[in-house]
Amino acid sequence: MHCVTCGAIRYYQFDGLRQWSLPHAVFTRLGGVSEGPWASLNFGLSTGDDPDRVRENTRRACATLGLRPERVASSWMEHGNRVRLVRAEDLRQPNHNQVYADALITAERGLALSLRFADCLPVLLFDPSQGAIGIAHAGWRGIVNGVLGETIRAMQRAFGSRPSDMLAGIGPGIGPQRFMVGAEVAGQIQQAVPEALAVWPPDAACPQPRVDLWRAAVCQLQQAGVKEVEVMRVCTASNTDEWFSHRAEGGRTGRFGVVIALD
Repeated sequence: MHCVTCGAIRYYQFDGLRQWSLPHAVFTRLGGVSEGPWASLNFGLSTGDDPDRVRENTRRACATLGLRPERVASSWMEHGNRVRLVRAEDLRQPNHNQVYADALITAERGLALSLRFADCLPVLLFDPSQGAIGIAHAGWRGIVNGVLGETIRAMQRAFGSRPSDMLAGIGPGIGPQRFMVGAEVAGQIQQAVPEALAVWPPDAACPQPRVDLWRAAVCQLQQAGVKEVEVMRVCTASNTDEWFSHRAEGGRTGRFGVVIALD
């Protein structure tokens, strides 16, 4: 990963995507105008933050990548596996280009895709052969529902993408040391990725199963045929100075933004 500082804003980029000069950013929570539990670069309009502050945060973040907010498509997450193909006609105005889906894909130049996170994994996809991009929201429900495989299949159908040509980047999320779950959730995840060591069994230090979302996501990407996967193994719950974490902050917090674009 490559860290970029632009004024007070800090974001990270994947080395593999940087080699293609692909505009993208995993924004931290630093450099915005929000206050209180949403301090400071909050992208989440549904968190209780002042909407005007969220819009200003989005504008500032987009400016660091040379993007106009009205060319950015986003989504309200459903925690399922619905994938939305984004076209220019889907864009309306800044901060109102919202659909309902857990993944977005496009091959149209000049468009950007953005989702928001606070423990779930951001997953970026790029097919340099077909000039197509995707972004997916992969929490434990998304993993169980196979959102990553669905996103790759959607890119195959829409653009003729071959998974072996794709590059994937998995961003920060809650790490296995902090992600304790009940037996039912652990069983669902283990069923979704049976060959991966994605579920840590209870032990003397922790009486509950714990989930390694990174390992689960890598497994599902590889199952779908993606060979080049870069992982940013940074735990949001253990690093709330830089990232928002729904679990570590008791649900009252913001969402960090992730953006990928075709210029």
